Amino acid sequence: MDVTGLLHGGLAIPAHPLALDERLGLDEARQRALTRYYLGAGAGGLAVGVHTTQFAIHDPAVGLYEPVLALAAEELDRADRDIVRIAGILGPTDRAVREAEIAAGLGYHLGLVSMAAWGDAAEDEILAGVAAVGEILPVFGFYLQPAVGGRIFSRGFWRRFFEIGTVRAVKVAPFDRYKTQDVVHALVAAGRDGDVALYTGNDDNIVADLVTPFRVRTAGGVRTVRCAGGLLGQFAVWTAAAVELVRRTGEIARSGAPVPAELLGVGADLTDANAAVFDAANGFHGCVPGIHEVLIREGVMAHRRCLDPDEDVSPGQEAEIDRVWRAYPHLRDPRALAELLDGADDGDGAARVPHVPQAEVG
Repeated sequence: MDVTGLLHGGLAIPAHPLALDERLGLDEARQRALTRYYLGAGAGGLAVGVHTTQFAIHDPAVGLYEPVLALAAEELDRADRDIVRIAGILGPTDRAVREAEIAAGLGYHLGLVSMAAWGDAAEDEILAGVAAVGEILPVFGFYLQPAVGGRIFSRGFWRRFFEIGTVRAVKVAPFDRYKTQDVVHALVAAGRDGDVALYTGNDDNIVADLVTPFRVRTAGGVRTVRCAGGLLGQFAVWTAAAVELVRRTGEIARSGAPVPAELLGVGADLTDANAAVFDAANGFHGCVPGIHEVLIREGVMAHRRCLDPDEDVSPGQEAEIDRVWRAYPHLRDPRALAELLDGADDGDGAARVPHVPQAEVG
């Protein structure tokens, strides 16, 4: 499997949510159904154990990191095409190495390393930890926005990060145009723009990232860097439409054709929809349950429960999701979720998931 080729070819990679039962334990049947949904919707990769999966699964006391990764791996093993498998990995170094070993043993191709989990550790310590992960599993970098626990890094830090030879891709998700540019310029300065795939994680600016030629002027001339695709929490919902969006923007980038104004309009629509789903009005407090709420309407999840029983949508967020659900039908999946789930092959007889009727709002 040519993981590098697939990454550079451009993929829509959903961040996989976590399905819990009424007692806040892992709902294995619905967790499998989520993975089958993403496969049926055409996702080219899957990121498991990341922020959307809830970072609390990394806590040994919770004990869900390996089981959740294993369930996704089992469903991906049944796929009839190559899917890039990405495991979320948290620092500090001892835990990151341990998780990389688990992920590698389960057949994951890359580790999405959340460097904010090193806390206020010195940059040298963080970079050494990333390099240690890279000795076990190739690294997918992750610039997480501060509002959900991320940490700000300088352009100089990112240059040193890209000098780690096992870095294969980077998810840029600071939700900040200046900091996005820092990563792009550092990638070019490190001479890695030809072999490290750039992926947008800026859920507030998806289309703009996918169609923008980032131009970096160097002594040797102008280098142009583009986002190959997206690894996003927003792609955890309306995934078939997201796959089509990445395909379309990729074609435009490869052809050099002008970007249609209509597509930029779709980008504005998607940003507005994301503001509701991610709860931007309340500092992203309800972003994970917001994703769950949309998946309930799509017929995949049964409820919004999170590992933290106090984590739920913010006041007014459901009304905002109602609004964008009505306003942007073109952003929603064009195929019925019931068909995707009911047509999935359970292979070894895994539990069939009852279909939850799709909610019609308004």
